[in-house]
Amino acid sequence: MRFIEINDINAPEMDAFARTTEPQFRENGTFLAETAYVILRALEAGYEPLSMLVETDRLEVEAAPVFEAIERLCGKEKLESLPVYTAPREVISGIIGYHLVRGLWMTLRRKPEESIQDFCKDKKRIAVLMDVVNPANVGAIFRSAAALGMDGVLLTHPSVDPLTRRVARVSMGTVFQIPWAKASREESDGVALTHLLQSYGFKTVAMALTEDSTNVDNDEIRANPKLAVLLGTEGTGLSKDVISASDYRVMIPMCHGVDSLNVAAASAISFWELMK
Repeated sequence: MRFIEINDINAPEMDAFARTTEPQFRENGTFLAETAYVILRALEAGYEPLSMLVETDRLEVEAAPVFEAIERLCGKEKLESLPVYTAPREVISGIIGYHLVRGLWMTLRRKPEESIQDFCKDKKRIAVLMDVVNPANVGAIFRSAAALGMDGVLLTHPSVDPLTRRVARVSMGTVFQIPWAKASREESDGVALTHLLQSYGFKTVAMALTEDSTNVDNDEIRANPKLAVLLGTEGTGLSKDVISASDYRVMIPMCHGVDSLNVAAASAISFWELMK
């Protein structure tokens, strides 16, 4: 490994860790992962490591499994050539937004993105995130989708990028363990995307409270060989046109006058019920 000591957060080597924005990472075909657990999941999923930043006092314990994984998965040559920047905590604390996260950061190369058609092949149960923009919600939905047996997650273009560091962290690395695809701007019209999924054989299930909504524990819906669960944006939910275009409208029964759940909580319940 090429250990490089950093004593100034303004050093140009720190640009990727301190000054590169999420859109810039995406444009460059890279992303930033943080914490050893998330980094290990990314490596195990086949993402290529590019550089690493480690707090000096984390080298021997937390970084050691990461170094071992790089050698095992990427080869000794990659491990020896990887730039590993080390810095004390007081230097790293100058990176805005990192004061709550300790230990390790790594830049990695993105994989080529799949088309919607390729993504949908051979899948029976998918979650469709329509303009879900809160990173914590997207991370939690990914974690539930992976844990409860969904085959993949499809996101519209306005939805937050699953490889942003907060989404990956909240998901506990499951963004690297379950297939996902992101629709282009042109493909992200809700009604058109709903019809496209139907043309691929999916029955679409809109999570929405309407007069004709059925309870989520519905055997008729479960019996369908292919289901796409549509989840709407945090503020307004799914549009009326998408709800009307869907094959089913599903609700979660509520108590104590509560009319809805957070989209991440609703997703977990719907995945559990529809996977039975």
